[in-house]
Amino acid sequence: MNRGVLYMLIAGLFFAVMNVLVKLLPNIPAVEIVFFRSLISFIMSYVYLKSVRVSVFGSNRKLLIARGLAGAIALSMFFYTLQNIPLASAVTMQFLSPIFTSVLGIYIVKEKVKPIQWIFYLMAFGGILIIQGFDPRISFEMFLIGITSAAFAGLAYNIIRKINDREHPLVIIFYFPLITLPLAGVYSVFNWVMPQGNEWYVLILIGVLTQIAQYFMTKSYQSENLSKVASLNYLSIIYALSFGYVFFGETFNVWVYSGIALILTGVISNIYFKNRREKVDTLKQ
Repeated sequence: MNRGVLYMLIAGLFFAVMNVLVKLLPNIPAVEIVFFRSLISFIMSYVYLKSVRVSVFGSNRKLLIARGLAGAIALSMFFYTLQNIPLASAVTMQFLSPIFTSVLGIYIVKEKVKPIQWIFYLMAFGGILIIQGFDPRISFEMFLIGITSAAFAGLAYNIIRKINDREHPLVIIFYFPLITLPLAGVYSVFNWVMPQGNEWYVLILIGVLTQIAQYFMTKSYQSENLSKVASLNYLSIIYALSFGYVFFGETFNVWVYSGIALILTGVISNIYFKNRREKVDTLKQ
């Protein structure tokens, strides 16, 4: 097994464990969890940026702030769904973010979308409708929150693409906690729930594991072909189904499993099509 694949498998496992830890804190508001996660990320990112002597504030500040804001909204909503619906369903909804990335990319980065890609998009959204329709544990409100979270994640990815290579990647990562901390902090002041006992350790562990996962994901992208390792992200549904069953006793009917499969088919087909088209365009140059 090469390093890039190994790094991505480790990153996926750490992200999956982090998702479980969030679900283990049903009494702590999602935004408060985001606050603790961002505080730890802020400290670790700041120390690292200073150690490598990179300016923490960057040059494209408006776009960096917008990326931080979009990411904060997406993560808060994702954590909220993790707390309130089955683990695998919350994770699967996030798989729509590449679809939103492509659709929003039409307007933000002028990306061209082929007709066949719209079929893939409809497949993915059809899968979401099946999950919501056949799982009584997912209310229409949770359905909308999950979809909105994926949409804001897609917006954040497009802003990163628009910044492109004009900013150090660590600066882009740093702006997330930089923007999130004051927003989540203000909300938490008025809605604070004091963590009890082991909840303190879980909150700290969420932040640390997320930072470690991001590190290994970055190392993976640096070590291996992007399309090869990015596809490994979809192993997270295996983690989610397994952990959901083991820790929370979550099971699904055949319709929900079919919906999950339809989403994965639509998203992966779209990514495969885009990668193949990029290779063809490269050969033509």
